Amino acid sequence: MDISIDFMRRIAHAAAAETLPRFRSQGAVANKEQGSFDPVTEADREAERVIRALISAEYPDHGILGEEHGSENISSRHVWVIDPIDGTRAFISGLPVWGTLVGLTVDGDAVAGMMSQPFTGELFYANASGAHYEGPGGPRRLTTRKTTSLAEATLFTTTPALFKGDARLRYDLFEQQVQLARYGTDCYAFAMVAAGSVDIVADPGLKPYDIVALIPIIEKAGGVVTTFEGGPAERGGDILAAATPELHAAAMAALRG
Repeated sequence: MDISIDFMRRIAHAAAAETLPRFRSQGAVANKEQGSFDPVTEADREAERVIRALISAEYPDHGILGEEHGSENISSRHVWVIDPIDGTRAFISGLPVWGTLVGLTVDGDAVAGMMSQPFTGELFYANASGAHYEGPGGPRRLTTRKTTSLAEATLFTTTPALFKGDARLRYDLFEQQVQLARYGTDCYAFAMVAAGSVDIVADPGLKPYDIVALIPIIEKAGGVVTTFEGGPAERGGDILAAATPELHAAAMAALRG
């Protein structure tokens, strides 16, 4: 099935109506994880609520998996996966690198998705027509860079601290092989792979709602997204995205050590 861009725009606009008024507003922040810090805000909860309402009205037989409000009807062939604010830490810090992620899986495969960054006025999306961008500079088709060598690549990860034990040692050696390494930006870094500005993102410990929406955007732009071991990324885990198959293979080998 195909998902119209009009529907994705409706989702983006509805979510933005909940997130933007609360961005940089110094609102209350709750912690979802005892012994650590996993923040959630009213913007997260309300944005997911309106997204779920739109999906349920348009596709009542489809399932939904959301970070804040759980799952419903996920035995359906069609399941929408929602992260209302991917990058809540950036959101509460006033940094405009968070985004609203909404993706659709059919029989477990990610087939359509969108990442909306309403503060910058950007929408990255993929459907049957390919991967596209709308925002400053005008609409365009998304295409990854043709980088094949680690020595010429730009790498992003949320933070090397997420790599534990031997994995951290392998990551440090991997980072030494690339041209430029930067940290943070959550879903925005993955979107930049599709946009041709970043070559690799390596992020361990992602949940399905962190990555499902981004898979078709990157893949339809020419990139590759898998786990570090080369498996499907739809269920989350340690996720590697790269601009080309050749670069993905080189990065996967480096991360394996």
